[in-house]
Amino acid sequence: MTTPTTRPYEPWMRLALAEAEEAAAHGDVPIGAVILDPSGTVIGRGHNTRESEGDPTGHAEIVAIRAAARTLQARTPTTPKDWRLTDCTLVVTLEPCTMCAGAIVLSRLTRVVFGAWDPKAGAAGSLWDALRDPRLNHRPEVVPGVLEPACHAALDRFFAPHREK
Repeated sequence: MTTPTTRPYEPWMRLALAEAEEAAAHGDVPIGAVILDPSGTVIGRGHNTRESEGDPTGHAEIVAIRAAARTLQARTPTTPKDWRLTDCTLVVTLEPCTMCAGAIVLSRLTRVVFGAWDPKAGAAGSLWDALRDPRLNHRPEVVPGVLEPACHAALDRFFAPHREK
């Protein structure tokens, strides 16, 4: 369901969905992510690469965080290296897991926007709420449910043949 809160993020969620399709084309679970700088410019993209690269940390969020950090480094090559993604927004098609939630907190992302809830492994409010845990020193804003039906549909298309077996 589109709301005034989720509507502004729809164009970027469509980019994340395109990344998700790229993952599916390579045999990975279709999850995609983009990271926006404060002006709304995409500075990092990623999709799941666990199967294609044989990397258990190849989640879309981690791939996008690494890409965004490289982009920031390239923008300011003469200043001290800063890995912080302060004032940046992560847009991802599925609620982040605990590993990704930890990376999100540690990278200092200001906002996390996601499409589909993940009741089996989500760490942004469904199974756990690691992103908004008051014991942490950094807690990003969380905006759930952006283009949720489209995000669910990408996952359903991918897993349908597996469910039939």
